[in-house]
Amino acid sequence: MIDGPMSGSVRDVPEPKATGSRVVVDVETVGLCGTDVELFAGTMPYFRQGLLTYPVRPGHEWAGTVREIGPEVTSVQPGDRVTADTFVGCGACELCRTRRHHLCAVHDEIGVRDGLPGALAERIAVPEVAVHKLPPSMSAAVGAFIEPGSCALRGVRAARVGDGAAVLVWGTGTLGLLAAQFARALGASVCVAGVVAGQLELAKRLGFEDVVRADDLGGRQFDSAIDATGAPTVPEQALHHISPGGVLALLGVAPEPGVLEVNRLVLNDITAVGVLGGSACIDDAIALLQSDGVDVYPMIATTVGLERVAGILRNGGKVPGTSAPKVQVAPSG
Repeated sequence: MIDGPMSGSVRDVPEPKATGSRVVVDVETVGLCGTDVELFAGTMPYFRQGLLTYPVRPGHEWAGTVREIGPEVTSVQPGDRVTADTFVGCGACELCRTRRHHLCAVHDEIGVRDGLPGALAERIAVPEVAVHKLPPSMSAAVGAFIEPGSCALRGVRAARVGDGAAVLVWGTGTLGLLAAQFARALGASVCVAGVVAGQLELAKRLGFEDVVRADDLGGRQFDSAIDATGAPTVPEQALHHISPGGVLALLGVAPEPGVLEVNRLVLNDITAVGVLGGSACIDDAIALLQSDGVDVYPMIATTVGLERVAGILRNGGKVPGTSAPKVQVAPSG
């Protein structure tokens, strides 16, 4: 539990109940991400907007096994392996009716907004509408990558990645390495660019041959670029490496406003697309994460128990001695 800015603890909480259309899940694995770091630091904008208050139980990248279902649940049974969409809309507005519930004005976010506690616990109760089945053969470690995987896949699709396309993926964290692997699986020629030496080496271990420091791109041009950094200066830099008629897909959320040269967008007929969440791509991400050429295990730095979470978040979500970007948590371990 995050008790306040830069303060966390492990505590007993009420047992979740399988009422109505709720599904209670035994949580096996949870991934920590940059959003959790912001929650811990108190910098998440939702605090300022009144959408989030302490204490917060985070955890929106997770996988587990159904323990109990409410009397209204029909789509899953105890024993099913599952994960869940982070976004839960009202279900009645036009956005929800058109499968854009992540934009619903009154949506909930599991582990991110007040209302639906996250998965950093032994068990979690989630609405049936958010639940997605996992293949029985998929490990919980891979299942916990479905949430960032769906975001990365939506970015790849926004960038109109197809067979034979030349794609620049800027960023070597979890989203960047997933986007690069998905783009490659879809037949694209991928250049991975970044600034963290260890993560550039990790990209090479994942089988990418075209791996460069971002400042060594020179005048290279690509059909599309995917910014997975969250750095305010990168979108403008990436824009200069997109061929006329290309696409810039923005996955990262910058801590401060950035600047894009609008005339370059217009005069080169370039499309810039912002990507918030991956709700529409969850089931396809599940399929891709089982495909040949996609491997998340080298991206896992370590797996820890709940008692170590606060210390890792205090250190920016990182553990010393490794460049692998993802820390996972076994709540019952």
